Amino acid sequence: MRLPPEPPFDPEAIPTDAVVSRGGRDLRLTWANGEEAVLPAETLRLRCRCAWCTRDRLQDRFPVTFEAIAVTKIDSLGGYAVNLGFSDGHARGIFPWVYLRDLARETAEERTPQAA
Repeated sequence: MRLPPEPPFDPEAIPTDAVVSRGGRDLRLTWANGEEAVLPAETLRLRCRCAWCTRDRLQDRFPVTFEAIAVTKIDSLGGYAVNLGFSDGHARGIFPWVYLRDLARETAEERTPQAA
């Protein structure tokens, strides 16, 4: 079996710094290229892709908001992702760095007013 010549993920998506701030209300990310992002804990909780959250979405049982939610832990997973824990006890989601980078870009675009 031949291994791929490069890792199966984008190494440039791995931030140089990932810090939980504002009492867990935000996850601040910084990349080597100077790009920075702030992801609110509520956005992260709403966008969890774990099997439990996916099932609850399919069954229309997933909450619309997570008011006052906070990130309570951030654990590295093999260099390609992090496992985030939240103040509601949820800690099943795996958040690949590529997903977090794309989510940060998406939320930044949503906050930027579009030119007419």
